[in-house]
Amino acid sequence: MTFQQAYQQGRNLLQRAGVESPAYDTICLFRRAFGMDRQGLLLRGEEEAPPMQAKEFFRTIEERRSRRPLQYILGEWEFFGMRLIVGEGVLIPREETELLVYMAAELLGGHPAPLVADLCAGTGAVGLGLSRLRGDARVACLEWYEQAFSYLQKNLGRYGDGRVSAVQADITQADAAPELRNLNAVISNPPYIEASELPLLQKEVQAEPATALDGGSDGLDFYRAIAQVWLPRLKPGGIAAVEIGETQAEQVSALFRGVGLARIQVHQDFNGFDRVVSGVYRGE
Repeated sequence: MTFQQAYQQGRNLLQRAGVESPAYDTICLFRRAFGMDRQGLLLRGEEEAPPMQAKEFFRTIEERRSRRPLQYILGEWEFFGMRLIVGEGVLIPREETELLVYMAAELLGGHPAPLVADLCAGTGAVGLGLSRLRGDARVACLEWYEQAFSYLQKNLGRYGDGRVSAVQADITQADAAPELRNLNAVISNPPYIEASELPLLQKEVQAEPATALDGGSDGLDFYRAIAQVWLPRLKPGGIAAVEIGETQAEQVSALFRGVGLARIQVHQDFNGFDRVVSGVYRGE
């Protein structure tokens, strides 16, 4: 079997299985198995594919056909120029979440050496991304669930510079991480999907941990915890920025306004959907 034949057969299998982006997924798995990108495939397509590598390639194709997320098969995924380690038990970073990182960095412009809490940190994508834009920031990434916390630690080991730390804590509890006070910023991409919607999600999304998706009956449970537990830990003039579902801007804004957040703004992502709510804490 040639490289070209292997690629074409893999792509056809994914296409027939109804995978959303069969060509893209196939070339990603092809690169993983053979160490070859599209250009290499064009140049060497008629060469014979090594049998052991071909076997591994088709093994991963079968995993993808079963709707295991591509990112979990690859074992890492790009976010903010980083190759973050991912796998079962942790939320896969999304490109639209980069908006949260940019907005937090912009809002922190007047805060030298800020102390930041990144809540529901998962892989550490948001906190690590912010540290790349604000090298003087001290970022505490909080994650409660054991599997996700292990990925957080791995990614901090890969990209952390000593200013980003991992804290295992349940952010919904009033006594969580009591040392984190007088914060300059609270940032979060929390679970925000309504519980009733979880069974309706794409199969690949259902493969991600429900604990990273389930925001309770109305999708707002974690925003309530952020409002009640974490916004009061901000210094006056400190900032908050959270990712939201596209229909949640008004409700999240109201929750935050009720505990002293002012100058609230709603920011749209590159698709024009409401994606981030931010504001400045005026104090109680």
